[in-house]
Amino acid sequence: MNNNQKQADLETYCYHCGDYCKDESYCIGDKVFCCVGCKSVFEILNGNNLCDYYKLDDNPGIAPFKNVIKQFEFLDDESVAEKLIDFRNNDFSSVTFEIPQMHCSSCIWLLEQLYKINSAIFFSRVDFLNKQLNLKFDHNKISLKEVVLLLANLGYEPLLNLDSIQEKSKAKSENKIYYKLGLAGFCFGNIMLFSFPEYFSISRNDQIFREFFNYLNFILALPVVFYSASDYFVSAYKGIKEKILNIDFPISLGITALFLKSSFDVFFNSSAGYFDSLSGLVFFLLLGKIFQNKTYNILKFDRDYKSFFPLSVIVLKNSEEISVPVSKLKIGDRIKIRNKEIIPADSILFKGEGNIDYSFVTGEAEAVPKVMGELVYAGGRQIGGAIELEVVKEVSQSYLTRLWNNSDFTEHSGSKLESLSNLAGKYFTYIILFIAVSAYLFWMKEGAEKALNVFTSVLIIACPCALALSVPFTMGNTLRIFGRNKFYLKNISVIELINKITSIVFDKTGTITKSGISQVEFHGKILKPEQACLIKSLVKNSTHPLSKAIYNSLINYDDLELNNFIELEGKGIKGNINGIEIKLGNKLFVEEIFESQPDKKNTQVYISINQEPLGYFTVANKYRNGMKNLMRKLQGKFKLFLLSGDNDGEKIFLKEYFEDENSLLFNQNPIEKLSFIKNLQAKGEKVLMIGDGLNDAGALKRSDVGISVTESINNFSPACDAILDAETLTKLPEFLKMSAASFNLVKISFVISLLYNSIGLTFAVQGFLTPIISAILMPISSISVVLFAILSTNIFAKKYGL
Repeated sequence: MNNNQKQADLETYCYHCGDYCKDESYCIGDKVFCCVGCKSVFEILNGNNLCDYYKLDDNPGIAPFKNVIKQFEFLDDESVAEKLIDFRNNDFSSVTFEIPQMHCSSCIWLLEQLYKINSAIFFSRVDFLNKQLNLKFDHNKISLKEVVLLLANLGYEPLLNLDSIQEKSKAKSENKIYYKLGLAGFCFGNIMLFSFPEYFSISRNDQIFREFFNYLNFILALPVVFYSASDYFVSAYKGIKEKILNIDFPISLGITALFLKSSFDVFFNSSAGYFDSLSGLVFFLLLGKIFQNKTYNILKFDRDYKSFFPLSVIVLKNSEEISVPVSKLKIGDRIKIRNKEIIPADSILFKGEGNIDYSFVTGEAEAVPKVMGELVYAGGRQIGGAIELEVVKEVSQSYLTRLWNNSDFTEHSGSKLESLSNLAGKYFTYIILFIAVSAYLFWMKEGAEKALNVFTSVLIIACPCALALSVPFTMGNTLRIFGRNKFYLKNISVIELINKITSIVFDKTGTITKSGISQVEFHGKILKPEQACLIKSLVKNSTHPLSKAIYNSLINYDDLELNNFIELEGKGIKGNINGIEIKLGNKLFVEEIFESQPDKKNTQVYISINQEPLGYFTVANKYRNGMKNLMRKLQGKFKLFLLSGDNDGEKIFLKEYFEDENSLLFNQNPIEKLSFIKNLQAKGEKVLMIGDGLNDAGALKRSDVGISVTESINNFSPACDAILDAETLTKLPEFLKMSAASFNLVKISFVISLLYNSIGLTFAVQGFLTPIISAILMPISSISVVLFAILSTNIFAKKYGL
């Protein structure tokens, strides 16, 4: 075939998507397209200098759907669009689309370059594993429908009917492996049946039947190789394109070697080849994969907000305030959000003055005022007095998870254990290939059949799956155990960081002291009923433990409507009721010096009304049960410190918990707490900060591991690495021990995996294993490591009482 003929053949395929072109009706220069859609997409990309898209993959495009304009007209309905939009303010909207057509690196590249095609789209980020695209666009310049149309015209039409289509797509994907297994089993059984002439050594007089059955076996092997085993080839091919030899490459190579050698024997040597071994190999590989998947599903620890988010919210029912888990929040529920609390679901403001901080969503700290009837998006935090809202959209687990795991709120690097696992897996493949080739060359002296069996057995038995599973299953089950004990970690990297801790810093109020269980007394002028009502109305808007204690002590007084509520971290709170200003906090905040001498054994909270000092509350904190035992277990192993924003009134009690008096620091504002953490780290200390998440956000974020202790479990904070229920604070030493044990168990899992592979390779290179036996043993190795990870972590958890 001459070069001109080759070029003509090439030009019969679409330059954009690779589909066959019936004619050359749609072309630009020497580039031919199958339809006007593909031609239009190329013109868009070419006009925006985005043709590097075609350099990343051959024919990466997807033919766009035709006549999609009418299909998306329903998006012009604002009520429909609101259901799809995650967040909207005056400047932009944020939306997350499901893009099932996403399939290669070109797709990722193009979808993250959308801002070059339309400047109104200024952010696009791909989550390839979940086939999701997160977009931020200027809704003043482009509508949601136009965004969807742009994607559809590029060949990436979003799935908008998520409830029905996603479930069908998921079920279809899960069923696919069963179809492949069934086909491989059918072919495997029939190939063995047709191989009876070989098994029973039928005489040469029946050679015609032997050859006929050999050809039948070849035909039956084709769907096994090209359909049942296709996932292995696709995975290996994608790895090679990225210049990586992944764990499916050796398997693909073994299958290819068996198929080519068997085909050669059938057509040129008139022998049966190894089609029975080949089909059996694929059948047992798929059976092992299904068994693995079933095992993983039983032991899975999928991390969604239900498993690690201890979020609850106050729901108003029949004039009563009830704390309800976020997972049970329903559309139409009336919820109450106080100062610094997060809004867990899209809601309509029903009562109060909204002042919403969307910094967790937008990165901008400037609060947005909201009035009655306005929509407030999930992820916003109320700054100011308590507000009441009505839920209009169900809680989105992926949205809240994305907020907490946002990389903008963490300074920690990735896990070294994960890096080690990836590195080991990478070089493992090269080593196995070297051993397989060397074994093949060695056994060639015994014949090609023996050499091929050894070569294939080595490739199959030495799968690094077990090595790759050591970290996620050991650490993942530890996450599950911690969650069961109400200790919720962001990710497995936090476990590794906990294992390196040398210093532990405690906050006092709300952390080592109980919230709401305190002896509160007022010192000063006698409080009039109307003054007590003003004070109660002020403190009910704050989530600070001292505010809660004072609120609970004023049970015989009514609440009033509060305006202009302000809470200054480390100082106090103030507000206005019918023109009357109430201030409550420390002495400097109230700006008065009182004649009476404060009780040095208790915490003092000063109060003034219309700048007239009334006196102060003394709050005798009740320390959590087991604190002495907790500190005793930690002393000698870690350096312990206390940072408190309160005065030193309770220093005499705290000496019982902390050995070194110099480790007790009082009157610490948030900036001073942050500086203290920095100074410790400058000295080489790895710091664990435990606070209530209110005044400690900066210190929690700066520390190597930040743990937010909470009782009402409705204070969501992206600044922390973990959320700990106050009831289980005394289990902290056990959590630390469990983290260290998990770290060591991963190393043991590595050793088990390597030992298993070493033993398997020893038998394989000696020719004691067939490819089918190797295919059976390979998933067993992975499952054994998974079972070891689960059982060993459970044993240690039981040992530590978790």
